[in-house]
Amino acid sequence: MTIKEAISAKLSTNMAISHLDISDSTGKHINHANFDGGFHLNAVIVSNDFENLEILHRHQLVYKALGSMIKNEIHAFSMKTFTVDEWDSNVA
Repeated sequence: MTIKEAISAKLSTNMAISHLDISDSTGKHINHANFDGGFHLNAVIVSNDFENLEILHRHQLVYKALGSMIKNEIHAFSMKTFTVDEWDSNVA
């Protein structure tokens, strides 16, 4: 299972995901002197579970869903979170 598949599975188990896009920028960090492993990821997550939640609480919901992956497999995780209506407005 790839890291993207693992993240998708974790999020889908804990949230109703309408859209998920994950990009991996780990390769940009491999040659850094302080690189000690772990994925560097960027994600766009669309879910109505974010309805009426401030950005901090949205991120906490995602971190809770990912659990120990954040401390182990994932070194850096940048995310943009949207409800379905916000996503539809943003894309249009």
